Amino acid sequence: MKTGWIILVAFCICFQTGGVRETEGAAMTFEMTCSAFQQEERIPVQYTCDGENVSPALTWNSPPVGTASFVLVCDDPDAPAGTWTHWLVYNIPAGSRGLAEAVPKKESLADGTLQGINDFKRTGYGGPCPPGGTHRYYFKLYALDCKLDLPPGAIRKSLLHAMEGHILGKAVLMGRYKR
Repeated sequence: MKTGWIILVAFCICFQTGGVRETEGAAMTFEMTCSAFQQEERIPVQYTCDGENVSPALTWNSPPVGTASFVLVCDDPDAPAGTWTHWLVYNIPAGSRGLAEAVPKKESLADGTLQGINDFKRTGYGGPCPPGGTHRYYFKLYALDCKLDLPPGAIRKSLLHAMEGHILGKAVLMGRYKR
């Protein structure tokens, strides 16, 4: 009976976290940069709800061998209601080494890249818009060993579930914003 409880507790912990499970040391890291701000610096107003609310340009270096596509998740773990999703981009072609500034807020882009629904209930990028205090915004780029079988307009939970077991590497860039 104890074994059954241990398995149930482990299942519940994994289910409740809602995160992407990664094995320690299994995923290779690579670098992502932004011309508008450096790691842990302030995100310029034009990329927030107080400005033009357009996505910043992001670039990355060589991903792990075997990368078939990329996924970008931008979120704010400091939101009062829990982690707030600002941007979901997936099936970014493996040959891509960046996203241009002001990515159109459309479900499908010309190169096959797809965008999901953010927590503002909109497609595409929704910039920082904290209700108070300084918040951290994480741009997390995942290199996957496949393209995801998801339709345009996916939500975070579906995207993270589809990524499980397919992560080859990860790049993270964090910026801060205070209104």
